[in-house]
Amino acid sequence: MLPIKRCEWCLTDPLYIRYHDNEWGRPIHDDKKLFEFLVLEGAQAGLSWLTVLKKRESYRKAFDLFDPQKIARYDDEKVNSLLNNQEIIRNRLKIDATINNAKIFLKINDRYGSFDRYIWGFVDNRIIQNNWDSIKEIPAKTEASDMMSMVLKKEGFKFVGNTICYAYMQAVGMVNDHLTYCYLHKK
Repeated sequence: MLPIKRCEWCLTDPLYIRYHDNEWGRPIHDDKKLFEFLVLEGAQAGLSWLTVLKKRESYRKAFDLFDPQKIARYDDEKVNSLLNNQEIIRNRLKIDATINNAKIFLKINDRYGSFDRYIWGFVDNRIIQNNWDSIKEIPAKTEASDMMSMVLKKEGFKFVGNTICYAYMQAVGMVNDHLTYCYLHKK
């Protein structure tokens, strides 16, 4: 039996492999999961994705399973408890951004009926299928992520730069950047 070929970026850690095999690049249309990835991608800024993945379960616990209704109501006491939680990334700007983004997320939800309908509109509700042969070919940002970043910032979102938006698009399956030799490329 031949070994499974995967994208080279995931081969350094079993957690990365599980994430690659089960989540990365798979279309997500559940609002709560879309919000979770928005928070996690923002938390990643300046760090590795592996660092965030290792803290993901702690984030779920600390941030009420990424319930935007609850997060939007966090007060100073809750913020202080998050700042003292050694299991998550204790960055005041990122914590404040999560609370801010929950409030904006809820407004978008009300305006469009769902965040899914809104966010997938940036790709005309279609998966962008790329055909990269090497990790070096994958861009850090695209015109679509530039546009998404600009619009999200206008809406009031924080930690939504164009590279964060592109990583978000990859994570939630708006973009399929599995390399051509990866067993998940065509899936």
